[in-house]
Amino acid sequence: MAGQPSVGLQLMSAQSQLILNGLSAGVLLLDRNGRAVFLNPAAEQILGCSQQHGLGRKSADLFRYCPGLAKLVERALDGQQLHTLSGVSVEPGPGQPGARLIDCNAVPVDIESGGGLLIELVDVTRREKISRENALLEQHGVSRTMIRQLAHEIRNPLGGLRGAAQLLERRLGDEATKEYTSVIISEADRLAALVDTLLGPEQAPQKASVSIHELIEHVIRLLGAQDGTEVALERDYDPSLPEMMLDRDQIIQALLNLGRNAVQAVGHRGKVIFRTRVLSRFTIGATRHRLVASIEVEDDGVGVAQEISEQIFYPLVSSGTGSGLGLPLAQDLVHRHGGLIEFGSRPGRTVFQMLLPIYPATDTAAETGSADDGVSTITRAEARA
Repeated sequence: MAGQPSVGLQLMSAQSQLILNGLSAGVLLLDRNGRAVFLNPAAEQILGCSQQHGLGRKSADLFRYCPGLAKLVERALDGQQLHTLSGVSVEPGPGQPGARLIDCNAVPVDIESGGGLLIELVDVTRREKISRENALLEQHGVSRTMIRQLAHEIRNPLGGLRGAAQLLERRLGDEATKEYTSVIISEADRLAALVDTLLGPEQAPQKASVSIHELIEHVIRLLGAQDGTEVALERDYDPSLPEMMLDRDQIIQALLNLGRNAVQAVGHRGKVIFRTRVLSRFTIGATRHRLVASIEVEDDGVGVAQEISEQIFYPLVSSGTGSGLGLPLAQDLVHRHGGLIEFGSRPGRTVFQMLLPIYPATDTAAETGSADDGVSTITRAEARA
């Protein structure tokens, strides 16, 4: 009966329960009828079901948010054979923030001389996210090197082209003909400005203690002042977020680029949400930080086109009418602060997440460690992304 302690649970030693309860992997024990006789805390979190409500329930009920796992458990029970499934998507249940990826192993066991099943559930959502973040960081490094080399090659002939056009303009007596040299000069200036944007700001971040919410409010005012838009700009702030050591102008520019993209994506009557959260013991690249600020810009537009999703942070890649420079520049500015911009997109919901380490005003040293150190825990804000 659901909610009552099972015989299998009663027979389990206190030491065994203590070990299983301390695991980060979910452990679920089913009897031969497919009913749960034990769930450890990690399994409760993954399944969105407490042990009190889960005991005695059938596997189909426990895995109602993941039909793939329910079928795997059914096959393992029927055939009493080992079954493994990797990277299964589990939809969020009530009160859970977002979908997760789960690795599952189902091993037949003998419970009280009858059949049974031991199920191991490993949440690999954060591990997959770290792999993606490392790929983004590597992509950013390659992109910056390539663009800087290309921009320097373009800048030199542009200067010569503009100078030659100016000399030619001085020798021309016909005002109508001078219009052509004016076009050459103006286009050379436009290309030079484009090259400067590609190269990004030369100066290192001039950091000072600022409130990220103050910067977001400034960006919201700028976006709200645009003519011809009725986009709803909403706020979902975490008041516990402390002040941070940031370059005010650079972070405003990065947030403004993300905000403008979101406003353009939703049209004239959509909704854009600015959300902040604090993440603890969070890994960015190979560095584990004690505290990280998560600043999300969410819109309800059509989403990022699948064909450009892997190149979205490359320069000149755009799904709309923009230049394709806003996201690469924002990524570069955030990277200068030791952070990263991630994104997830589907029709009706696109979230760009800016991750920034939180350094105390008196100490800008990060807590470092291996990337694996950050795998064990997934927070609500992480899963939402």
